[in-house]
Amino acid sequence: MTELQSTRRKVKILRRGLTEYATAWAEQEALFKVVEQGKLLRRKGQTDFFPVNYLITVEHPPVYTLGKSANSGNLIYPEEFYTSKGAQIFHINRGGDVTFHGPGQLVIYPIFDLDQFFTDIHRYLRYLEEAVINTLADYGVQGERSPGETGVWLDPKGKNPRKICAMGVRAARWITMHGLALNVNTDLSWFDYIIPCGIKGKSVTSMAKETNQYIPLTEIEEKLLKHLKNLFEFEEISD
Repeated sequence: MTELQSTRRKVKILRRGLTEYATAWAEQEALFKVVEQGKLLRRKGQTDFFPVNYLITVEHPPVYTLGKSANSGNLIYPEEFYTSKGAQIFHINRGGDVTFHGPGQLVIYPIFDLDQFFTDIHRYLRYLEEAVINTLADYGVQGERSPGETGVWLDPKGKNPRKICAMGVRAARWITMHGLALNVNTDLSWFDYIIPCGIKGKSVTSMAKETNQYIPLTEIEEKLLKHLKNLFEFEEISD
């Protein structure tokens, strides 16, 4: 990392634990505005400092989210069915289709000013995937990319393709929101009620299912954060 880069790429990691989806979304929106304001002040010459970046780690109660391009038909049942099961539904401003978040799933929301990293959304997505692939490899699980299908898969070109990590992001003014959801100990039956990410004929899996063991979410969190730090070359800062 160069001296110039070391003056940038500061990331404050917010480990939120089990948090309602609406609360986490509101925090993302608020942090986005903080980063955006910092960029505007710098562009106007009112500060020499780059805005701090943020990364939220979180686990949600059961919730289904639909991206702005989602096909509502990928919710197989009427919305009342899902609420009767104890799940919430949100239509949100990320890319992608419908997915599920719930207990046992690690969700990562980077609020990054990509002007401090690289202004390339394709590269950004590939780095998120690579961090997950490296984390899976720590447990002997071979994660891969599936051409044309964002996220991380197992056996994508084989007889049993299955998705283990979903991704959906939004970027405005080169500031990111939303992110990735890695199934660790997730109850996969929740996915039976949707067509995950709008992709038919492929299943969903979890780290627990693939390794036949329970893995603490905090353990996965720290490994995934380590790989994200290495790929994005950022420094974690505290208050």
